[in-house]
Amino acid sequence: MGSGSRTRLKKSWQKMERGLNESFSNSRVGKYFKLESRKSCFTKELRAATATFLTMAYIITVNATILADSGATCSISDCTAPANQTAQPDCLIKPNAGYQNCLSKIKSDLIMATALSSMIGSFAMGLLANLPLALAPGMGPNAYLAYNLVGFHGSGPISYQTAMAIVLVEACAFLAIAAFGLRAKLARLIPHPVRLACAAGIGLFIAFAGLQTHQGVGLVGPDSSTLVTITACSSTNPVTGECTGGTMQSPTFWLGSVGFLITSYGLMKEIKGSMIYGIAFVTLISWIRGTSVTYFPNTPLGDSNYHYFKKVVDFHKIKSTAGAISFTNFNKSEVWVALFTLLYVDVLATTGTLYTMAEIGGFINEQGGFEGEYLAYMVDAGSTVVGSALGVSPIATYIESSAGIREGGRTGLTAVIVGVYFFLSLFFIPLFTSVPPWAIGPSLVMVGVTMMKVVKDIDWSDIKEAVPAFVTMLLMPLTYSISNGIIGGIGVYIALNAYDFIAGWIKWMVKMRRRVVKEENQVSATAGADAPDPIV
Repeated sequence: MGSGSRTRLKKSWQKMERGLNESFSNSRVGKYFKLESRKSCFTKELRAATATFLTMAYIITVNATILADSGATCSISDCTAPANQTAQPDCLIKPNAGYQNCLSKIKSDLIMATALSSMIGSFAMGLLANLPLALAPGMGPNAYLAYNLVGFHGSGPISYQTAMAIVLVEACAFLAIAAFGLRAKLARLIPHPVRLACAAGIGLFIAFAGLQTHQGVGLVGPDSSTLVTITACSSTNPVTGECTGGTMQSPTFWLGSVGFLITSYGLMKEIKGSMIYGIAFVTLISWIRGTSVTYFPNTPLGDSNYHYFKKVVDFHKIKSTAGAISFTNFNKSEVWVALFTLLYVDVLATTGTLYTMAEIGGFINEQGGFEGEYLAYMVDAGSTVVGSALGVSPIATYIESSAGIREGGRTGLTAVIVGVYFFLSLFFIPLFTSVPPWAIGPSLVMVGVTMMKVVKDIDWSDIKEAVPAFVTMLLMPLTYSISNGIIGGIGVYIALNAYDFIAGWIKWMVKMRRRVVKEENQVSATAGADAPDPIV
């Protein structure tokens, strides 16, 4: 009897689902998204959008945490100074209630900006390009901006406002490149091994950040003798970050490790949203007060964060990061290096991601392109313009969109529904701001793992390809700079290929010289044969 009831219920549900899909496909919305011609339906697109959002929702918190590490618009003026004294520059590094309070507000701004820019980009991709691709601030450019350009708590060569201006100019340049069809030509200017190595190098860079204390689980830290060493300490020096006791005894590190294993097992079993499950597990444990791993310690700052967390639902207004753009320091050489680096990474990453997604979805036509390709590039660049105005790093098409495509997403309706999910997340800012670094660090390491797969395409048997690729990957994490890796890789590639170029040029010159001499001899011989006989 129970089995028969389940069967009738299943048939009833399938009938209702077919009716919903047929009516939706025949509606104006269904025809606009070409559901029938692409052999899709509403429920399939809904499942695809859910899978895509679950696999990339981690970016809402992760991106905000990375960018907040730069200090954004917070400065020494936000520090709490002792009575009758002025704040000192070291308040940006040492624990300071005023500065930490500013960072908390900045993180809320950046979470809101991340979700809002992702929503706008995904809506635009779905409505204009009609592709099942979701957009959000890209991993890699955000770390480059936070740790190389602005620096940890503003210690870098460029201010946050100038960095946002660079992102805006880069987006406008990308928009022009896409509009005039120069994208492919620009991408080919970078040597092939360096292009491949960039993704792996950025992956190592992101993973290295996820292993540190401020951004991640705290497994590695500074050492006066070896530069870096294993830490995970129970206590550290608040100024230098060096371990002062209890190596490998940090409770938050071990909790984060459990989260990493949860994410790893989930990905092994191809469970959708595995990163979210790992982050959620660690975060939920860290929300319990009175434990050694709590994110809300019994301090004034901990109490303040806990009171805000208890709101659960709250719509936060962006106050500091929106419109934080300044062109006053564009005369610095670092600005132009950063502009080139971001533009190169954006063009290359977008090109690779779009074509990969098109291959997975079966959108590639006989000419090697796909429907909506031109508008997809325009949307990607235009979304970055919006992102810079809100205060976040360049927006990118996410490789996690493949999860939705594998679930059957074939139209822009998938991207639109992802945009709706991002819209709903705007009302849960108190929860997103309360995710601790040791919950985010494991996901950064896992992002690094997924970006390493391109190394298999490098020809390691060819030294002229292997050495530039290795230098690119090595320099990015060890110099803590993505641009250094790119410049170093290109420089080594040019140096190794200079011999062949010079040798080829010399051979060409010798060949041309011989040809000229041969032609001169022929002319001389002809002139001698045509000369009149002398009169005797």
